Amino acid sequence: MASVFGIFGYSIVFIKALAEAWIDVIKRSLNGDINPEIIEIDTKINSLMGQVLLASSITLTPGTLTIGISPEKKILKIASISPRKRDEIIPFEPYIKKIFD
Repeated sequence: MASVFGIFGYSIVFIKALAEAWIDVIKRSLNGDINPEIIEIDTKINSLMGQVLLASSITLTPGTLTIGISPEKKILKIASISPRKRDEIIPFEPYIKKIFD
């Protein structure tokens, strides 16, 4: 059964990430500060459903798009409108791990 704390934590962090990403994308669009990149991120989530939720959450966050997933290697390929650190792209990963693993 999914952890209630994991679901609550995920919801809060995801909403915060959405708001921050919208502001960032608007600023970059107005300034023309767009430097797209494709990166691969390894995930600590073992469950396929958890990996799919993580990939979907990344895609729903403005400025990022999951373009590939390798469940057996636990790797996500992500397109981003600007260089970002791993923790900036997936701050909700620990909560998804609590829910599914």
